Amino acid sequence: MADVILVDENDTPAGTMEKMEAHQKGVLHRALSIFIFNSKGEMLLHQRALDKYHSGGLWTNTCCSHPLPGEENKSAAIRRLKEEMGFETAINEVFTFIYKTSVGNGLTEHEFDHVFTGVYDGEIKADKNEVMDFSYRTMAAIETLLQTQPTSFTEWFRIAFPKIKEQVSNKT
Repeated sequence: MADVILVDENDTPAGTMEKMEAHQKGVLHRALSIFIFNSKGEMLLHQRALDKYHSGGLWTNTCCSHPLPGEENKSAAIRRLKEEMGFETAINEVFTFIYKTSVGNGLTEHEFDHVFTGVYDGEIKADKNEVMDFSYRTMAAIETLLQTQPTSFTEWFRIAFPKIKEQVSNKT
């Protein structure tokens, strides 16, 4: 596994650590979350492949990852979106947030998360090693699913969704 960028609460780099070790120790590191919408305003969700090292089979935002040491956040987000979902589109960073939560298997996500959004209506060629399934859903449908089936979603998605919903509703 690749190294992640360790950061402080101001997102100032503080070294690197192997990704699995960072999740075992629960140390704060830089992450990326990408939320893609279609032109109808529906969010593209993906279901994580079952054999992912954590949160396998759970639904989450379009793409989640970590920039490599020395890699710019937006470049990393574009790269990972192409690798995981098989497409490229224009994206913009809309906000950041810090969270810390257990994700099972003795692992903790403690991330300074850079959140990007974009719009895409084209073909999706998801990497089957990363993605079991995907679908576009309305914000209202996602909200209902989060209330009725919260354990079907990743921990970080449940934290990020209200923040992204606020961002989206502020634009309309």
